[in-house]
Amino acid sequence: MYEKYIEKMKWKKTIISETKTSLKGYKEVIMLIKGKKVYSKLKYESGVHRVQRFPITENRGRLHTSTCKVAVYKYLKNKKFKIKNDDLKIESFKSSGAGGQHVNKTNSAVRIKHIPTNIVVECQKERSQHKNKKHALKLIKIKILNMENEKKEKNIKVKKKKLFGKGSRSEKIRTYNFKNNRISDHRFKINVNNINSIMKGNFEKLIKKIKIYEKKNKN
Repeated sequence: MYEKYIEKMKWKKTIISETKTSLKGYKEVIMLIKGKKVYSKLKYESGVHRVQRFPITENRGRLHTSTCKVAVYKYLKNKKFKIKNDDLKIESFKSSGAGGQHVNKTNSAVRIKHIPTNIVVECQKERSQHKNKKHALKLIKIKILNMENEKKEKNIKVKKKKLFGKGSRSEKIRTYNFKNNRISDHRFKINVNNINSIMKGNFEKLIKKIKIYEKKNKN
């Protein structure tokens, strides 16, 4: 869904890390997206997305519910911001993803922990440990800067809680009901039909409705 929307918007994406499952799906994907108005369009996606559907393997007609957690971070540029080396714990390990024998036999994957904040990131996309470390350092910097920025915004804009609920990335924000062909955004009380169209990247209808609601209720 997001990849198709990125293509439609002509944005540029870089996969930093991805972990596949045995069912040809993904356990986690981390990507960097660059382009015009990227954050203003995708900032509403942070939170838990609930999916209700009938799986292909289901023969008793039971509706299955699954969830996916999305976190969107703004790429803040701050040349003055530096991370102390003493605040980082850097480990290398063998990649568990695809990539052939080279990936799985060498310690090319990198895990970095920022000790003061307990933020942990992993990167195992590249065959090179150096490249994985570079991606991981960039990602951890983005997360720390966003954490600091969120603290400032929280102190200034307390009214946002009324609009976004608790504002937590663990909060259920949206339900995709394939049975009824409906997407419900619980924060903005918005319902949109034609799930298949949105899954193909036609995301603008939903975003426009959210922005209209936000504009009406921003005070």
